[in-house]
Amino acid sequence: MLLAIDAGNTNIDFAIYDGDRVVAQFRASTKEGRTADEYYAWLAQLMDLQGLSAKEIEGAIIATVVPQALFNLQRLCRKYLKREPLVVGAPNVDLGIAVNTDRPRAVGADRLVNAVAAHADHGGDLIIIDFGTATTFDIVGHDGSYDGGIIAPGVNLSMEALHQAAAQLPRIAIERPQSVVGRDTIPAMQSGVFWGYIAMIEGLVARIKAEVGRPMKVLGTGGLANLFRHSTTAIDDIDGNLTIRGLRYIWERNAEAGCAPVEDDADHAEHP
Repeated sequence: MLLAIDAGNTNIDFAIYDGDRVVAQFRASTKEGRTADEYYAWLAQLMDLQGLSAKEIEGAIIATVVPQALFNLQRLCRKYLKREPLVVGAPNVDLGIAVNTDRPRAVGADRLVNAVAAHADHGGDLIIIDFGTATTFDIVGHDGSYDGGIIAPGVNLSMEALHQAAAQLPRIAIERPQSVVGRDTIPAMQSGVFWGYIAMIEGLVARIKAEVGRPMKVLGTGGLANLFRHSTTAIDDIDGNLTIRGLRYIWERNAEAGCAPVEDDADHAEHP
């Protein structure tokens, strides 16, 4: 079995693969100070509830945009799974795609993993909109190359900033308002964020397509993708497990390097 770990700014997803099938998936909040021991105690208990054992894991792969979390995730794999994990972005990990940016190593690991999965499963020229802590628009060429993108504040981040910066505006949950024009504070805030994001999505997708000059399929992914799906024709399809599948594809491409056993609890590096 394979353990695929996607560590984002808000949550960390742990997926257990048996072949090409996800047999269990767990989520924890991202906390930079969480130790390898804490990760394992939590993960082992949840796996046990699913009738799974950590001893069955034969490989591991990690993608993270939180450098402070990487050390203990690697140590989790080395100490308890006795496996050296693959880390997306490391020089020895072959993604199988070109990264056509000015600074390829600066591109978020999750965005590259999404590009790998989107190209493998959808093909053609693509725009990937990931509704996470940030809302990102990523461009994937017909040959699978990662060709750059756009980073905007995430939906929840925008709503929290609105609450924090304006004394009389409450903290609210994002949802589709009944009308564009709000007749009270909360509907007005919801409309501004929701329809503001719809306008941003439609506007940026149109500008990207005009700049690229070719037909492009638009994929939505991330926790809030479904919220916007039925309110705009700019999104063609929703693919919620893009990152987790991309990790499996990359691991399969580099499987020999990802199966290396670790005999002891060697950290291989000092704690940052």
